[in-house]
Amino acid sequence: MIAIALVFSIMISLGSFAWGYWQAGYEGISRWIIGFGIFWLVAQWRKWRWVSTAGIFLFILLAIVGVWLNFIAGWMFSGSIFAFFAWNLTEFQHSLSFVNARDDVRGMSRRHLARISLLAMAGLMLVSLFVLARGQFSLEWGMFLLGVLLVGSLQLVAWFRK
Repeated sequence: MIAIALVFSIMISLGSFAWGYWQAGYEGISRWIIGFGIFWLVAQWRKWRWVSTAGIFLFILLAIVGVWLNFIAGWMFSGSIFAFFAWNLTEFQHSLSFVNARDDVRGMSRRHLARISLLAMAGLMLVSLFVLARGQFSLEWGMFLLGVLLVGSLQLVAWFRK
């Protein structure tokens, strides 16, 4: 459950940054972002926790530069939100290795995912209002929100089935 959310959050984060930089005309940087995102995914599989910390710093830097250069703020903020989401899940996964075997690990994971998912959704709604106020709301942003809500809804349905 955590692993699926982690993979999706990394993919959404790198996709947001890559799309934002691509729209601004920085195709080379977009390719590097995608390359680092693939490396981050492989690092999660190999259990290299340090890549998650490096990823959060790199993606925050990308967001700061993007906002400073007046790129579409929605892509920069959504990339940051999901990078934080991925970093948090990596750290939570690591902390689960110290939990007693008798503890309710599935319940702890479900509650943690629910809390940070609500936080991420609140952040996305706030960013959407900001994008709408700046007149930057586009079809791409609407499709992105629809996709994120669809993935989140599918995750909720999967939780309630268990």
